[in-house]
Amino acid sequence: MAYLNKVMLIGNIGKDPEIRANPAGRKRVSFSLATSRRYRDNNGETKEQTDWHNIVGWGKIADIIEQLGVRKGMSLYVEGALTNRSWTDQTTGQKRYATEVNMDTFQLLTPRGQGAPNAGGFSQGNGYNQSNSYSQSSAPAYDAQMPEGDDDLPF
Repeated sequence: MAYLNKVMLIGNIGKDPEIRANPAGRKRVSFSLATSRRYRDNNGETKEQTDWHNIVGWGKIADIIEQLGVRKGMSLYVEGALTNRSWTDQTTGQKRYATEVNMDTFQLLTPRGQGAPNAGGFSQGNGYNQSNSYSQSSAPAYDAQMPEGDDDLPF
C-alpha cells in the first residue's frame, strides 16, 4: 500500500524566522505561518478563521531563508510533510506535543519592494531561478553570491 504525507500552504509569516544550529552545525529555521479562510455562519454573516502552522526547515532551506531575508508579514507558499514530536517539559515534567510542517520547498509570494529587500527580485543570472521557488533538492544550486549593493541587508 502506498502512503502520502504532503502539506501545501499559502500564508503570511507570523514572526521573523528563527535560525539555530545544532551541535553538529546543521541549521534549522522555524517560524509560524498564518492561513485564513472565509465562510458564512448559520446567520449568513461572513466570518474569517485564521489557523497558525509551525514550519521548520533544515540545512540548505534554512540557509536560503536566511540569505533572502525572509521576515514577518511576507507571503509564502510552503510544501512539506506533517510531523509530530513530543518531549518532556523540563520545568513542569509534563509531556508536550507539537505538530509541524517539515518544509521541503517554498516560494516567495511577496511582490518585489513590498517585503524584504529584493524579495522576488532574483534572476537566473545570479544563481536563483526565475520563479523564486526553492527546494531541498535544488538547494545546492543556490550558492551564488548575493547581488552587489545590498549592504543594508540583515545578513
